[in-house]
Amino acid sequence: MKKVLLTIISLIVFAFHAPAQSSARPHPHGHRNSLKAGAVFVMTNQTTNSVMAFARNRGSGRLLLTDILTTGGAGNPVAIPPDPPTDALASQGSLVRDDDNEYLYAVNAGSNEISVLEIGRTRLSFVQKISSGGTRPISLALHEDILYVLNEGGTPNITGFSVDDDGMLTPIPSSTQPLVGGAAADPAQVGFNYDGTELIVTEKAGNRIDTFPVDEDGVAGAPTAHSSSGMTPFGFAVDSGQYVYVSEAFGGMPGQAALSSYDADENFDIVTASLHNDQTASCWVALSSRGHVFVSNTGSGTISSYHADEDGVLTLAQPVAADTGAMSAPIDIALARSGRFLYVLESGSHRVSGWRVGTHGTLHSIGEFGTLPAGSQGIAAK
Repeated sequence: MKKVLLTIISLIVFAFHAPAQSSARPHPHGHRNSLKAGAVFVMTNQTTNSVMAFARNRGSGRLLLTDILTTGGAGNPVAIPPDPPTDALASQGSLVRDDDNEYLYAVNAGSNEISVLEIGRTRLSFVQKISSGGTRPISLALHEDILYVLNEGGTPNITGFSVDDDGMLTPIPSSTQPLVGGAAADPAQVGFNYDGTELIVTEKAGNRIDTFPVDEDGVAGAPTAHSSSGMTPFGFAVDSGQYVYVSEAFGGMPGQAALSSYDADENFDIVTASLHNDQTASCWVALSSRGHVFVSNTGSGTISSYHADEDGVLTLAQPVAADTGAMSAPIDIALARSGRFLYVLESGSHRVSGWRVGTHGTLHSIGEFGTLPAGSQGIAAK
């Protein structure tokens, strides 16, 4: 009888552990479940915040969920008006990874913290949780060993942290700076320029772009205000030169969305002014090394594509390069490092859609993946 019981117990244990053991084997569709080889990460932004890790097939670009890990903090899945219900944080850059694909940095907008997670071969692991230095953090910017957070609530500010070799964050003294628009700024993103000597912040309510000088110790100075070319500047991307590409939601007015470019080395002068795409609510921006610029249009359920030349001049390639579907509400987008695949967080359909990037910036669907909770925000890819 004792041997029978032991056999039954062994079978039960095997049944519970078999999926974990088999996850390292090749998937029928070619996945090897290695987050180091290629991956997409999505933040759930729930009251108990977590990050979902998808392994990416390097050939097909298809995704396979391999892990979900709590950040140890609280997200904020309910949008604060005037932000739409489908856009909980109304920001770009709430989840970022380092260039070596070793660590993820996530905002905890509900508990005013930043979490650090380590990227393993098949799993994530918790490293650190630290105060964001403000209220309701919504966006992060990382350049080498310096990280800045954009805190939207209360008196909005940016605050800096140094990053050690183990991914751990330490606050940088005297790095906190307020935004030009103060409590009425309604910011969307913080990001570094191409060489890390300047920080950029978009203010949706003020139709303004703030820039902050950053010294060699990572300390940000007082901001300078620049008028946005168009209304409601939102997300942006920076190329390897001096040009910055900023989406303009135009307050969600139908058919008015646009993209502009600026010269960061020349007092943030406008290079291409408000190039409209006939879509609604352009918000998130992704830039490839080939000069393809992709913008998600939340109100239209589409992705538009532009091309940027070596002088930062924009041309509209395709007003609708991809149709994610009615009510899909595409928000965050991210390119895999190779530039071959674009991934879109669809807050309306609660999925991640994948798109193969053609030579001329055309987009070809490779499927939809995962089931995301309402309020998810933040995507990073390798």
